[in-house]
Amino acid sequence: MTTGEKIAACRKNKKLSQEQLAGALGVTRQAVSRWESDLAFPETDTLVKMSRMFGVSCDYLLNYNEVADESPEEKGKAVFSLNNLYFEYKSNAHIGSLPLVHINIGLGRVAKGFFSVGLVSVGVVSFGLVSLGALAFGIISLGLLSFASLSFGIVAFGGAALGVIAFGGLAVGVFSVGGAAIGAFALGGYACGGYIAVGDIAVGKIALGKSSAEGSVLSVLKTEYEIMKTVLYAELDKIPDFWAGFTAIFKSVIKTFAGA
Repeated sequence: MTTGEKIAACRKNKKLSQEQLAGALGVTRQAVSRWESDLAFPETDTLVKMSRMFGVSCDYLLNYNEVADESPEEKGKAVFSLNNLYFEYKSNAHIGSLPLVHINIGLGRVAKGFFSVGLVSVGVVSFGLVSLGALAFGIISLGLLSFASLSFGIVAFGGAALGVIAFGGLAVGVFSVGGAAIGAFALGGYACGGYIAVGDIAVGKIALGKSSAEGSVLSVLKTEYEIMKTVLYAELDKIPDFWAGFTAIFKSVIKTFAGA
């Protein structure tokens, strides 16, 4: 356990809120929150006060290799606490300040490592119900590359996905693909595109739809593709070069969608 996790565990064992602990120590609640998040360390005199209040040693609070959770008066007793139902593994190998692997599964616990696994997980590669990382997997996930029921990322995959590139039942992004897709370039059952929308029902500047197409610049039904394709591609070519990559992809999408 980290120092922050031990302070939080001792505080909860004493049934104190962050505000109550802050008042007893003469600091702000925000200071306590930073300690418990391992964003800062208490000053020496404050650490001594806490050790006396909690009935533990300063060494216990500072020693990361200490695994005992219980305070001295609880040692040797059978204690049942939801907070004590957990599994934790932390590798000795570190990358910078982060352990290479940190598995920390339990209520109120956070896994923080290069590879992290937990109910709440923060890491470069992160797995958790709530997950934050460069590569993140979870029920709620935030990452550069994110996979989750609710997903936020540069590239996001999920039941509901929000990202620069998004794939999901509901996808919102610059480039979005989904049952309902909203973006500058959108492909879906219902597609709403700032530039191009392709779908069963399509709404956008340039809209190509199977059953309905509503385009502010050009509307084309799938059945009209052959007679409208010259005009359609002329409009696509007017999209700024900044979006050339996405435009090229959607030209291929349109040909596939139209069966051409």
